[in-house]
Amino acid sequence: MRQALEGPGAKAYRRLRAHVLGVAEGTAADSERRGCFLAKGTAELASNDPAVASRALRAFEEYEGLLLACTGQAQRRGDINLSADPRQLAGLLLAVLRGIDALGKAGKGASSLKAMAEAALKTIRRP
Repeated sequence: MRQALEGPGAKAYRRLRAHVLGVAEGTAADSERRGCFLAKGTAELASNDPAVASRALRAFEEYEGLLLACTGQAQRRGDINLSADPRQLAGLLLAVLRGIDALGKAGKGASSLKAMAEAALKTIRRP
């Protein structure tokens, strides 16, 4: 995630778009429906193990921080809606990405997953 989202500000929206679409495409290509190890471990263990819950929360917060940094760069370049709160946009993208993972694991098709990713990107894109 870090490698996909970090880089020069001029290409921030391209990186963000590639990452969001890449998650949708990767999820769709996961024919065994393995899903995200972090999400699966969190769902299965966090309610019974405070250490797992704490580590999972830190990992999701770090991911959200990467999304925030990339979103902020893209916003400063004028590629993302300037009036939106970048922290809220990062939270939205995190929720969409984790939702794509869960829905893909449940069997949603590639075209649906990609459409969700595109809708999220359209929502944050500068009008």
